[in-house]
Amino acid sequence: MVVCGDDGLAHRLAAELRGVYREQVVLVVPPARRTPPQPMAGRARAASAALFGRMVTAVNRGTGDSDDTLVPDERVMEAADPTEAVLADAGVDRAAALALVYDDDETNIRAALTARRLNPRLRLVLRLYNRRLGQHIEELLDQAAELAATAGRGGHEGHAGHGADITTTVLSDADTTAPALVATALVGTSKVVDAEGLLLRAVERRPPRPGEVADPGLCTLALLSATSNDPAGAEGSEDSGDGPRLLPDAEAVAAATGRGTVVLEQVSYSGPPLPARRAGVMPFASLFSARLRWSLAGLVAAVVALAVALIVVTDDHPLRAIYITLLDLFAINEPALGAPTGQQVLQLLSGLVGLLLLPVLLAAVLEALGTFRTASALRKPPRGLSGHVVLLGLGKIGTRVLTRLRELHIPVVCVEADPEARGMAVARRLRVPVVVGDVTQEGVLESAKIHRADALLALTSVDTTNLEAVLYARSVRPDLRAVLRLYDDDFAKAVYRTLRTAHPAALTRSRSVSHLAAPAFAGAMMGRQILGAIPVERRVLLFAAFVVNGHPQLEGRTVAEAFRPGAWRVLALDTAARGADARGEAPGSGLVWDLPDTYVLRAGDRVVLAATRRGLAELLGRRTRSSR
Repeated sequence: MVVCGDDGLAHRLAAELRGVYREQVVLVVPPARRTPPQPMAGRARAASAALFGRMVTAVNRGTGDSDDTLVPDERVMEAADPTEAVLADAGVDRAAALALVYDDDETNIRAALTARRLNPRLRLVLRLYNRRLGQHIEELLDQAAELAATAGRGGHEGHAGHGADITTTVLSDADTTAPALVATALVGTSKVVDAEGLLLRAVERRPPRPGEVADPGLCTLALLSATSNDPAGAEGSEDSGDGPRLLPDAEAVAAATGRGTVVLEQVSYSGPPLPARRAGVMPFASLFSARLRWSLAGLVAAVVALAVALIVVTDDHPLRAIYITLLDLFAINEPALGAPTGQQVLQLLSGLVGLLLLPVLLAAVLEALGTFRTASALRKPPRGLSGHVVLLGLGKIGTRVLTRLRELHIPVVCVEADPEARGMAVARRLRVPVVVGDVTQEGVLESAKIHRADALLALTSVDTTNLEAVLYARSVRPDLRAVLRLYDDDFAKAVYRTLRTAHPAALTRSRSVSHLAAPAFAGAMMGRQILGAIPVERRVLLFAAFVVNGHPQLEGRTVAEAFRPGAWRVLALDTAARGADARGEAPGSGLVWDLPDTYVLRAGDRVVLAATRRGLAELLGRRTRSSR
């Protein structure tokens, strides 16, 4: 396996492949800087490198395996750019898979095109932020691989079956981690995996009350820690015995008391979202403020009242009375000399209302012009705002989280120091209030109404900034729900424990983006179609779709026999891939989610399963190695 990247995701992914899947890894990273790096960046690089070394050492010492494939030293290359020479030196022409996880989309695309030319049979995993471009690149690279495999079969029949595992997978760490960050900050939100129109919705449910019967949904994916909603409780990690239990069996679910669950509640096919209003059309109500609208309504009511009074006094026709009132209102009618006293009084009142109308009309014109002028400008947090989420940072991760929050109709106030940040355009489009300023400066969080917020999401790319913002917010609101994005997972755990001890009444969670995203990237490198990942506290549950051929744990077994609690579970059968399922459905009918436990998985069946990281490694890792 070859991993190329320039940040913590590359180191975490290499450690995942080596420590979980026991693969040989060549890691290509930028060379060490000649000039002194920024303090936090230097510590992050050292921490990720140490993490890679610790996991490699643990595997080599813990397994006791003398297999030649388990080498004591992993190869780490330093190169500024993934050029053709660098990729060739890394052994891409002989590798099984290549992951390109640079922070720049253009760098990943350029290297992917080069790698596909060097090795048409290579499995490619790309990290791209632009999802639409990623779909086109994936189709292009897969088409190139298919043509190369077709040409190769003409002269090398022995490789015909190997081409079936050639895939290109485009993933985004921002899309992978955004649901986890949103769900951590809010209570009752669902975690969604959306891939190629397939929508998997996992809902976190609280423990049932005495006498209540918990609804298991389609299936129970996880049992949460007993202290998952306790601010002072320890959040279970992957290796802790009191942590969450993934893919429990029916006996474990029945025996669990006082523990929340994550269930697969709904499965459907998603389409493009329908806009709430026509694009580019501004609603009329947004042109004028509420105070101005009430002023205009009051003046209209006064004009109507004057017209009615004139009808009563003069017995004129209603249309004539309205016309005379409007003339008096705009001061273009002749004075009512010699008219009855009541009509003269009404004329004076109409003139007074006309004087009041002029400034209101002028204010309406100025406000409408200002609204059009500032339609693309950033909004300020409105007065009296409360119960909102304060989001720090509008980079890649922050932008995706902002979009998710607005999809859930959660009020958000963003804080960003860079006026040209990536997410500023998204904030303008969604009309989300933004405070431009350094969050470490006094008064910035106050401008975001932090004292009346429900949650704080600190998602900037600098750990110290996130930590300082949370500490300051704690001094303002000791009970504020806070979520930190931190670089290293060990550092995230240490920060979480300290904040939990210092503020036992507040719910604090810390998350490492690379830790959440690496399992999905690693699973895709193993040659399987990874649909996505759902974080469960500090653990990760993967969803994959693949053919069961050659897997003794699945092939020839019933769905019940293939279920391995805590490792993997078959969720659905793709009848379109097989042509028909056990019920005799026609080809193209889609996925069947209510498979009976007695259904026997046969060769050629394409299934969707949920698996843990180590479960997927056990199910697929050694088979992938032996097939090469």
